[in-house]
Amino acid sequence: MKTIQWFVDKNVDISPNNPQLEKAANLLKQNEVVAFPTETVYGLGANALSDDAVEKIFEAKGRPSDNPLIVHIAELSQLEEIVTFIPEKAKILMNTFWPGPLTILFNRKPNVLSEKVTAGMETVGIRMPDHPIALQIIHQSNLPIAAPSANRSGRPSPTIAEHVLEDLDGRIAGIVNGGDTGVGVESTVIDCTQDIPMILRPGGVSKEEIEQVIGEIAIDPGLENKNIIRPKSPGMKYTHYAPDAPVYLVEGTTNFLQELVRNKQNDGMKVGVIATEETQKEYVADAVISCGKRGDLHSVAHSLYDTLRAFNNLDVDIIFAETFPLDGIGLAIMNRLEKAAGHRWIHQ
Repeated sequence: MKTIQWFVDKNVDISPNNPQLEKAANLLKQNEVVAFPTETVYGLGANALSDDAVEKIFEAKGRPSDNPLIVHIAELSQLEEIVTFIPEKAKILMNTFWPGPLTILFNRKPNVLSEKVTAGMETVGIRMPDHPIALQIIHQSNLPIAAPSANRSGRPSPTIAEHVLEDLDGRIAGIVNGGDTGVGVESTVIDCTQDIPMILRPGGVSKEEIEQVIGEIAIDPGLENKNIIRPKSPGMKYTHYAPDAPVYLVEGTTNFLQELVRNKQNDGMKVGVIATEETQKEYVADAVISCGKRGDLHSVAHSLYDTLRAFNNLDVDIIFAETFPLDGIGLAIMNRLEKAAGHRWIHQ
């Protein structure tokens, strides 16, 4: 399969008459898969109503079939066609954070979406992306679009079109290249089907921001469970976001981390370090990459996946990563790092 790439300037070319976006939307209507940018990461979109289309997502990514997909919409009228009921707290969240990086879990209507989207469960995660290209493509297709991140399963999510090509060139019909994404980590997923809403995956909207508008929420204990049998949300069960070399999270001082580097180098290994701008110069290793400013965790979220991918070109044998506080978007950053590391920690 030849993967077509279209270049679209999100600040100039967004209109119903844009021929590039029209071609992408037409491919979606033909049950093909197309990658496009959102404000979080690049998504791999397909018609959420078609088993054949959704199956192409799983084939292209090598994604386990029990890992549900998030459905993207461009208009609220699409939501009413998919879900049985919209709880009051969900309405508040939609009014506050949509379009944006928040996925809300609803009870789905039967016999509407492909069963492959929901992995056979009675709930479905839905969001409205805050990106003009994504919204226009969804609008022009006139379909709900299932769209996980546009990468091979287990690898770091793509924040630029070049990442998509690295993983999926020749495996998908097309890519809309709209430049780099904004947030850098995926959407927050919150289950609103219960009395106290529960975060299933931390992401671009923080727990604190959500609690400011709807009050108390919970964090799913499954986020700490490595043996989940049936995930309710993407990102809960499987190792994700991992570069080729094993990653270890290091809780301790920079001197402690540097000692770990030295010991591995003495064993003949090439060592990489994920640092921040504040600490980058404190390490002597085979490769040291800053993922952003510790004083601005949004910069870390934005650069995290690009940093993880960069180590694949540096031929390192092991990667040590600094860790971050769990407040705000730090919770999402640490969730992604823990998945990338397969829950491997080293404590001082």
